[in-house]
Amino acid sequence: MLALVHSRPTINPVLLAVIAIVSVQFGNALAGSLFTVVGPLGAAALRLALAAVILLAVIRPRVRGWDRRTWIGVGMLGLGLAGMNALIYLAIDSIPIGVAVTIELLGPLAVAVAGTRRWRDLAWVALAAVGVALLGLDLDGSGGLATAGLLAAGGAAAFWALYIVASARLGPRARGVDALAMAMLVAAIIVVPVGAVPATQAVIGAPLVLLAFVGIAVVTSALPYALEFVALKTMPTRVFGVLSSLGPAVAALAGLIVLGQSLEPLQLVAIAAVVTACIGAVTQQTRPPRDSSR
Repeated sequence: MLALVHSRPTINPVLLAVIAIVSVQFGNALAGSLFTVVGPLGAAALRLALAAVILLAVIRPRVRGWDRRTWIGVGMLGLGLAGMNALIYLAIDSIPIGVAVTIELLGPLAVAVAGTRRWRDLAWVALAAVGVALLGLDLDGSGGLATAGLLAAGGAAAFWALYIVASARLGPRARGVDALAMAMLVAAIIVVPVGAVPATQAVIGAPLVLLAFVGIAVVTSALPYALEFVALKTMPTRVFGVLSSLGPAVAALAGLIVLGQSLEPLQLVAIAAVVTACIGAVTQQTRPPRDSSR
């Protein structure tokens, strides 16, 4: 991974970005399969703590000379990472992962169209709103999706938006990978206290859980961040934003393969609507958006 971060990309950057997206979503699905053992907050605590250790060891961030504003910016990045990781796991615990990731994608969409008055951007927002409304319909009388899961996914979207804004404001004051490593440490410090008890109990009862989450930390954080960093050296951020919008579709596939979650046709239509809205909003921006990766 260190070689990836510091080398020039020799592989198609689009392929690297797609691998990163697949890695994150299938890793999250694998984490979801262990919720019965460790719980969603325990899983988030293990993932963030181990990811922080891996990133700090590999990147060895250079923080000397950072001013107060830089540290505040890194703190906001960490808060965004903590919120979106903990809340998306709480969401996945009660609603299908494909639905949870679809709602979470509203965060980058909101940032992309914030302050706009162009009717086309507002049309994309309306399309996304229709998609979310379709997700909430209960046509078969089964009671619909759990409200707590929908709210948690919405909260994850808000924290993702915070992460993007904080990243944009951080600017050149800190190298991206250095800031990311320190932000992951901040996120771990925030989440570990609330997930430490179930995580510790799970590891004591089944030590292999720790090994499993080492792998999950690699495939959901360390590996995809390294791949994205390399890909973004040559790929326009606009293209990366479009590819990132495919996350819900990959998440739905991961949910089907790993968790056995099948979605209703209407839910698939809703996911397609939100993905289309995000792609449309990203591609029609007059200025390329900044990296909105997690």
